[in-house]
Amino acid sequence: MTLPASKWLLIALSFCAARLVAADLVESHKIWDAAPHNAFTDLARFHDKWWCVFREGKGHVSPDGKVRVLRSDDGAKWDSAALLTSTDGDLRDPKITITPGDRLMLTAAIAYPPDAKVKHQSVVYFSSDGTSWQGPVMVGDPNMWLWRVTWHKGKACGVGYDTSGEKFVRLYESSDGRAFRPLVSRLFDQEHPNETSLLFLPDDTALCLLRRDGPKGTGLLGSAKRPYTDWTWKDSGTKIGGPHMIRLPDGRLVAGVRLYDGGARTAITSIDPQTGKLTELLRLPSGGDTSYPGLVWHDKLLWISYYSSHEAKTSIYLAKAKI
Repeated sequence: MTLPASKWLLIALSFCAARLVAADLVESHKIWDAAPHNAFTDLARFHDKWWCVFREGKGHVSPDGKVRVLRSDDGAKWDSAALLTSTDGDLRDPKITITPGDRLMLTAAIAYPPDAKVKHQSVVYFSSDGTSWQGPVMVGDPNMWLWRVTWHKGKACGVGYDTSGEKFVRLYESSDGRAFRPLVSRLFDQEHPNETSLLFLPDDTALCLLRRDGPKGTGLLGSAKRPYTDWTWKDSGTKIGGPHMIRLPDGRLVAGVRLYDGGARTAITSIDPQTGKLTELLRLPSGGDTSYPGLVWHDKLLWISYYSSHEAKTSIYLAKAKI
């Protein structure tokens, strides 16, 4: 029997995952703690500079959330490039990516006051230099939190999760990052699915790492081929939070997640695409209120932004790991 190319690719990735048994922490240091609560990060490298985005507020959940944009030449010294605010509510959980038109694109969600008719609205901002931002542009559907956007062959793809009570996720697609249409209206709806990370393999296979918060609450790894309307899901067997995936240059897959067994922590794990299983490779210096990593591969190292309260105050950290 002749296996299709996509099947051989997954087998090869599974073999690579089996070899991925360790990661070494090169360094980790705090880069920001100006607000009472600093959390929910993402990381990008754009125009030879580092860009880290995160939420500032009085607490993990508070009505005063703002998005801080930090900039650095070397990852050691950081300065504030921008501060995005919303008069409508709490601006939460920013993610940053680079568009095909060579601009930064920042996605976030407005959490409205409790008496509002809508609970959440996803928004996007755009910038050519990281300091001046255009937006917000409302995207997706009300109460569908568009968690993270991934660009692939000129299309912006992302998964939104319902915050109105139905507990399901929806796959979106956009040609310009401004108008998102549902590609799969009900992508998954069991065990309270929510946060996601999308990744595309060289043969265009899409992978989705999905957090769930139901009674079982284990994360899932989904896969689909074009046109991405028929998905297969595998149980990781591990409870996760704040998932983000990256494919290394040699094809191996890793993820940054919050793990709970033995205490909450931010960790780097390998991913076996054949089984969906996650294997912890590295525990970052972290604990308590922690997670939501940004991941960038640069100069043969994995650069990781994350937040943690293990040093009392919830602060933003940058780590480098050798895999």
